[in-house]
Amino acid sequence: MSGAAPSERELLVRKLGRQPYEPVWRAMQRLTDARGPDTPDELWLVEHEPVFTLGQAGRSEHVLAPGDIPVIPVDRGGQVTYHGPGQVVGYPLIDLRRARLGVRELVDGIEQAVIDVLAELGITGARRDGAPGVYVDGAKIMALGLRVRRGCSFHGLAFNVAMDLSPYARINPCGYAGLAVTQVSDLRPGETPRSVSDRLVPRLAATFGLPYRYVPGLPEGLDAATDGGRRATGDPGNELAIPLMSKT
Repeated sequence: MSGAAPSERELLVRKLGRQPYEPVWRAMQRLTDARGPDTPDELWLVEHEPVFTLGQAGRSEHVLAPGDIPVIPVDRGGQVTYHGPGQVVGYPLIDLRRARLGVRELVDGIEQAVIDVLAELGITGARRDGAPGVYVDGAKIMALGLRVRRGCSFHGLAFNVAMDLSPYARINPCGYAGLAVTQVSDLRPGETPRSVSDRLVPRLAATFGLPYRYVPGLPEGLDAATDGGRRATGDPGNELAIPLMSKT
């Protein structure tokens, strides 16, 4: 079956609300594994329950004192990061070959979308060489960790908006001891995950070269409440992990 013509393609945007991490992770794995040439590209937006995620290259010594927050090893690149309520997490599930995007272009495009949103709010965001993500005066405001499987991306970005930042003190963020973190609401009080995500979606859609529309829930046949049986171990195949702090 031939793929959809470029003029027919669109980005389906799903606002999933507040969700535990693992069921959403398993759902995006299943969608990526089941993709065909006509599978629409999607962007999932979610706020996760508190969780530390440890990438495939992650070292346990960077998890200092997790306490009651679970630590989940996952199949993205990079070290440890934190997700929690008040953070905009975006999962771009994109057929990169169909979109004619290289991995570097995808990373740069996501970073630029966040930098542009910050600029709209009067905040100056910047990249750092060799360290994917966005920083404000040296403090990280957006972390980025992706995986590409069979030319399709999953995992994504974590944009700190209006959250409790104290759990970052329990880890070495992205494997860097003492790395400062910040959030939008500390720099522009009153901003919320919704207000920021509403600014972010059109900029990400432009990065992917697609019109977008919002659709409810998860795709048919994907139940975020169940685990499809996949695990983070093994399965390298035709894949590329993009770390949180290194593009190597």
